[in-house]
Amino acid sequence: MDKRRMCPNCRAFITTSDKVCPYCEQPVGPRAIDLRDTGQLLAGFIPHARFTTIMILLLNFALYVATAIYSLGSGQGGGFMDIDGHTLLIFGAKSGQYILIGHQWWRLVTAGFLHGGLFHIMMNCWVLYDLGAQVEEIYGQNRMIAIYFTSTVFGFVTSTFWSPGISVGASAGLMGFIGAMIAVGTHHKSALGQAIRGQAIRWAIYIMLFGLLPFFRVDNAAHLGGLTAGFVCAYAAGLPKLVFNWKERLWQYAAYASLTLTAMSFIEWFLWFRGR
Repeated sequence: MDKRRMCPNCRAFITTSDKVCPYCEQPVGPRAIDLRDTGQLLAGFIPHARFTTIMILLLNFALYVATAIYSLGSGQGGGFMDIDGHTLLIFGAKSGQYILIGHQWWRLVTAGFLHGGLFHIMMNCWVLYDLGAQVEEIYGQNRMIAIYFTSTVFGFVTSTFWSPGISVGASAGLMGFIGAMIAVGTHHKSALGQAIRGQAIRWAIYIMLFGLLPFFRVDNAAHLGGLTAGFVCAYAAGLPKLVFNWKERLWQYAAYASLTLTAMSFIEWFLWFRGR
């Protein structure tokens, strides 16, 4: 279990074992839970610190089940183990032809919630469950949502111009989270901040090298675009402040805009799906 947390007074990285912050020397206690927070709406079934992360996971799995059932019905795919390309296109995969010629820009969003096979979704969701919780804890829900949305869209924009074929997966958003963790160490010069940055950089290198292997179908363009967007967005956002000022309000609006655009993208997909 990750023991890292932030001091509520100076926002430095400490551990759950610390009773006094070693940086500002202020006493720290257990994290308080606000019953008005959205993480409490499901009566404790979803952990507070992972609420947004688990919502993304549930959407990913729901769409995977839908695509698997459709693929089975069409007889073109490998059932729940492998989703055929035709099904992925129908459900909103990224495709340069559909985006650039057909002007279906909503695919830049919907592609981030689709996966090409059971191994693909299990790997991405495993990383999302672990890394997403860390980003959610450090940056808060508003910044996390904005980072994930921006990284997903920019990742698939990069992929569209670099490699215009079919591409899906949450990894563009996940690379954005890695970029966000690199930004943590860039902002905070403490030993723990530097350790987080070093670990995130190593993860980014490993994933990019993994994508160079010829027997894996990995969209390194989406990975690179997501990593860049996540770092830039997180670096600009900084960490949440204890006082709810205009900057916090701005990132709250950014989160609302991200959720709205995501919902609109799926509505556009549904209208296209129904009318094709």
